[in-house]
Amino acid sequence: MKEVDIVIIGGGPAGLCSVISAASSGAKVLLLERSDFLGGQLIKQTHMFFGSKKQYASKRGLNIPDLLLDKIAKYHERVEILNDATAAGIYEDGVITYEHKGRYMKVKSKAIIVATGAMEKALAFPNNDLPGIYGAGAVQTLMNVYGIRPGNKVLMVGAGNIGLIVSYQLLQAGVEVVGIIDAAPQIGGYLVHASKVRRMGVPIYTSRTVKEAVGKESLEKVVTWQLDERWQPIENTEKNFNVDVMCISVGLSPLCELLLQAGCRTKYIPELGGQTPIRFSNYETTVKGIFAAGDVAGVEEASSAMVEGYLAGLYASKSVGIEHTNFKELVLDYTNQLEELRSGPTGYKIKSGIEKQREV
Repeated sequence: MKEVDIVIIGGGPAGLCSVISAASSGAKVLLLERSDFLGGQLIKQTHMFFGSKKQYASKRGLNIPDLLLDKIAKYHERVEILNDATAAGIYEDGVITYEHKGRYMKVKSKAIIVATGAMEKALAFPNNDLPGIYGAGAVQTLMNVYGIRPGNKVLMVGAGNIGLIVSYQLLQAGVEVVGIIDAAPQIGGYLVHASKVRRMGVPIYTSRTVKEAVGKESLEKVVTWQLDERWQPIENTEKNFNVDVMCISVGLSPLCELLLQAGCRTKYIPELGGQTPIRFSNYETTVKGIFAAGDVAGVEEASSAMVEGYLAGLYASKSVGIEHTNFKELVLDYTNQLEELRSGPTGYKIKSGIEKQREV
């Protein structure tokens, strides 16, 4: 059985940055990624990042994994990366089981960083399983990874940042976006994104949700209706959209099943996207030696996930007796970066959720 200092599960922004911190500390690292590509949500993102240069501001998301992998390459003698490797379980003796290209494998580690990210939330309405109804992440994968347009006419459900950004990407791909609807009374995303799609002629309807999807073999029409101040549908306010694609962008939920299986205590925290692991200030969960970073511990922007990954890598390495030579300086720098990223109204919600997360 293979033995390493740290196993990192998930090759998205948090996982890749965890590798950099752990390997630069001197730890021997194994990264398990279930997909055949690295980068997670980053490889779907063609827009330029916000934040500062430290989080690759002005760089397009899909280019950032290569920048991170260039850093990892400096420590190639201490890092092994396995694609198509799905973690199956975490056990009390530090053994992680995983499936890799049809083989059932085991690895023993001194510490584990879980960076499995999040999954898209769904909406319940009649015929929500018709072909042509996608999550926003699936649409991004089709277009930005495989170069496939999902259809010809799209209704976007959700006016948060992801919904607005994906709408703009659809327009760039030559897909007609007939409208964006959102159940909330106001747009949830940044106004700069909303302004871009509005300038391209896309109407945004607030306080409106899906009543039903209509179609025989695939989606043909979406029926929507207005919501009152109590979020209840108002009769006779139906509006129809004749489309072949409905793209749903109503948020993400942390993928914390592995943490639950390992016995980590969790807590439902709406501000962080749902069920999340209880974490302490060093990113360790309630099970000693298991750390969590990125969207699995609370849904945020990819910039924050990267910084959390750097911190988790530093703390996990220290926990196994391998402390980075610049540990204190790096922790202070990354902590300040997170404070900056979490400033403003949206950040206040995240920080409130993190406080709840640390209440045992």
